[in-house]
Amino acid sequence: MSTTAFPPATAATSAADLALWVAVPYLCLAVFAVGHLWRYRQDQFGWTSRTSQLLEHRWLRWGSPLFHLGAFMVIAGHVVGLAVPAAWTGAAGIGEHAYHTTAVWAGSVAGAAMVTGLGMLCARRLLARRIRLGTDRSDKVLFPLLSATVLLGITATAAHNVFGPGYDYRATVSVWFRGLFALQPQPEAIAGAPLLFRLHALTACLLFAAWPFTRLVHVWSAPVGYLVRPYLVYRARAVPGRAPGRRPPARPARSSRRAA
Repeated sequence: MSTTAFPPATAATSAADLALWVAVPYLCLAVFAVGHLWRYRQDQFGWTSRTSQLLEHRWLRWGSPLFHLGAFMVIAGHVVGLAVPAAWTGAAGIGEHAYHTTAVWAGSVAGAAMVTGLGMLCARRLLARRIRLGTDRSDKVLFPLLSATVLLGITATAAHNVFGPGYDYRATVSVWFRGLFALQPQPEAIAGAPLLFRLHALTACLLFAAWPFTRLVHVWSAPVGYLVRPYLVYRARAVPGRAPGRRPPARPARSSRRAA
């Protein structure tokens, strides 16, 4: 394992750093994988988003599209920022300044949409009595944890890269992230990152651990088969003695008044 980029931190990696940035992430990933297997085997009928559209739809009509669109954009940005090394984007002709400018402003728009949508969904669940009474125990864990993860990410970006001097998380947080999946963890890479980035990473790990036991499992149930399913053809039922295309005679109205 190369440690040339972080020589001071590597020599003094503490037990707390090993626990926070190696043990906790691997434990959360293990719960994520095993929990999905258990949920699929034990609760296939509960593998759903548990929609409450019939109880309230005005807030859901705007909150859900904003949240999901923002979430897709945020996830795509995280995949590029964490999983793709800076050397790859440089080889593609994307300079550091161009990358960070695009990432900050596109991420700000996506984050604003996601926060607005999530805020509407949370307010809807708190203010609508029927939805509040039907809130599951897992939702009481999911919504605060998801809100904390999103708000910490937005705050870290705003504090350091929008209004601050700028912070290159691809040289620290991204190195730690890729090291986990390469089975070469580098806790020293993230140990010196700003507090907001570290808190964001920890809450994201906890969110992955809670994922299999919440409504987030519906992410893996996208109706892909619907795109290739053949059309359903509806035909009128043939009635003996009736000409095709002719409506049946109207029935005489019945009186609701009883005979005296």
